[in-house]
Amino acid sequence: MKTILLIEDDAALRENTAELLELSNYKVITAPNGTIGIQKAKEVFPDIVVCDIMMPEIDGYGVLESLSKDDKTRNIPFIFLSAKTEHKEIRKGMDLGADDYLTKPFDEEDLLSAIESRLAKSVLLNQDRDQEEEQNDTDAQDSLRNLNELKNFFDDNGQLLSVAKGDTVYKKGEHSNNIFLLLKGVVKTHTMDENGKDLITALYKADDFLGFTTFLETISYKETATAVEDVELAMVTKKELKEILEKSTTVSLELMELLTDNLSEVKNQLLQMAYSSVRKKTAKTILQFAAVLNKKPEDDIKISRNDLASVAGIATESLIRTLSGFKKDGLIAIEGRNIKILDLQALKMVD
Repeated sequence: MKTILLIEDDAALRENTAELLELSNYKVITAPNGTIGIQKAKEVFPDIVVCDIMMPEIDGYGVLESLSKDDKTRNIPFIFLSAKTEHKEIRKGMDLGADDYLTKPFDEEDLLSAIESRLAKSVLLNQDRDQEEEQNDTDAQDSLRNLNELKNFFDDNGQLLSVAKGDTVYKKGEHSNNIFLLLKGVVKTHTMDENGKDLITALYKADDFLGFTTFLETISYKETATAVEDVELAMVTKKELKEILEKSTTVSLELMELLTDNLSEVKNQLLQMAYSSVRKKTAKTILQFAAVLNKKPEDDIKISRNDLASVAGIATESLIRTLSGFKKDGLIAIEGRNIKILDLQALKMVD
């Protein structure tokens, strides 16, 4: 039976996660903070560590740094659990040597899958540690282990771009020779329908990839990408990315899974546009923008009515009437272009 050290200061989350792991046939040792976590790691030498970041006394970064400096614990697989979703925070954890990074709230299957994957990888690496050390001296592209390290590659080796709000990242019809990682801000992709109406096809936030069409460089972009707010991006050529994917099956599979999830989101959006009521479309679109813009319910969402209508798939006039109804019902507050969610649960339940 494999042993997991779970370091988490939230008592309820710690107990619930420990119970989940025990039901999955793992032995679980828990610690309420980083200091005790380091102590237990050096006493029991667990098979894997699952650790929160924001904790009293010593945070998760400090725990990882301490274990990495000890020859007896430096090779223990380490997974971060954190509510921090910014690319720079994920990057910091991966740079310190973490094997994976899951954001809260996490899906149970994602946690178990990450643990199983890292344990399996640890077994393989321990069978031939000398070979691993030799591989660490190879080219950086050969040593990419997962999707987070691919993002680090974009950050380190890509061309950094700054695009002002309202300007385009790329235009429909241009050759799609590059792939982008969004480091900061929000980008929308959009295209014109046969009636000349501008339709938003997707919204991208920090740490998202965009620009995928095909790996054949002769294919043009099928939509335009425009900055919703000032953005920063890292750009890598398709040729560079293709070389990385050819050398790393793991990264290829993780990227394929990510793109599959993106397709599922597009399908759900199309179903919403086709079958939902105007009120439900409007409510879901407000919630979608709030999520992409990383806004809390009490924060204002500054977005144009045209963009809201475009994502919802309804006429701007219909959207404005529906927003007025939501305001009257006490679901939202409106001031100019700003929308504030007043009743999150009621908005989620709109039919």
